[in-house]
Amino acid sequence: MRTWLAVISLALGAAIIVTTEFLPVGFLPNVSADLHVSLGVAGLMVLVPGLSAAIAAPLVIVGAGRLDRRRMILVLGLLVAVSNLLASVAPTFFVVLLARVFLGIAIGGFWAVVPPLGFRLAGPRAGTRATSIILAGLSAGTVVGLPAGQLLGHLIGWRATFAGAAGAAILIVAAQRVLLPELSSGGSMRFGHLAKVFRVPMARTVLVVGAVVTVGQFSASTFVTPFLLQKADLASDLATVLFLGYGLAGIVGTLLGSALVARSRIWTFVGAAASFGVVLVFLPALSGAPITVSVLFVVWGLIWGLVPLALQTLMLTTTPDAPEASAAVLMSVLQLAIAVGSALGGLLVDSAGLSLVFIVGGIIAIVAGLVASVARHGV
Repeated sequence: MRTWLAVISLALGAAIIVTTEFLPVGFLPNVSADLHVSLGVAGLMVLVPGLSAAIAAPLVIVGAGRLDRRRMILVLGLLVAVSNLLASVAPTFFVVLLARVFLGIAIGGFWAVVPPLGFRLAGPRAGTRATSIILAGLSAGTVVGLPAGQLLGHLIGWRATFAGAAGAAILIVAAQRVLLPELSSGGSMRFGHLAKVFRVPMARTVLVVGAVVTVGQFSASTFVTPFLLQKADLASDLATVLFLGYGLAGIVGTLLGSALVARSRIWTFVGAAASFGVVLVFLPALSGAPITVSVLFVVWGLIWGLVPLALQTLMLTTTPDAPEASAAVLMSVLQLAIAVGSALGGLLVDSAGLSLVFIVGGIIAIVAGLVASVARHGV
């Protein structure tokens, strides 16, 4: 029981990090108006954590050396709280971005260390299920983050919403301090260990397709709030409900995905990437049909829930002798892709409008699935 409670505490840690990362997606227009920046510039609140996480993941894992991973997780959780507190009192948009840099450091370190812990805590037989529970925190964060940002940002303001996230982070750190056992590092990590990951052919393939699909996802998802409100003309309350449905569907997709991944890791990824890509391409054309848009939005969440699990298990099974190194490299690549995707979406939304953002994002995701299907041999 204590083992699974420890796994759940890591899932909660993942949830608060993802919640904090994507809270601004729900209130981009509010920040844009209050701090006098354009909608595209406000999207930097998603880009900056991704970019700093990409840089931080290898630096944190190497700099931590032999530090007990339990202590490391607790420190990173407190850094999430500090980031939220700073954002809640930020007088300028620059200070908000500085707070988001701190969040990026926490993201990079957390996701470099935590994914391999599912197998360490639950053992090889239950490791995949433990990992799926931890990664369900990704979708759980979406359940909280997107609707909380959209609803609370409207009701109590984006500053109070950030402050509430800081309080939640502190509570989760307190629970982890009680539940997590000591987790030795298993040895110091060096940059040479990280470089070896790139020498594995299939690891390189996973990194490439993971980066491409993530660019497609976040070029579109960063600007989903204005799409639902402006293009699909949905009421704010209905958009909040849809965000909740999107996140819940993502949890279902991640938990059910453990069975699909057990059958075929690569085909789970291929099917998911191509399917949600098609959904994105068709969303703008169907924006005049709110019921159809609502259904497709939830389906998008369900399918996307499969992608992180497929990528993590692909990476861990491709490089079984270097779990922390491969997790750190994958996290750096994916976070960099989040930053690139958010930047691409910002450029497109400011220059060509919301519809093109979703069409381009969908095409990119489909390309990722096609590349993975061609390079599937050896996985």
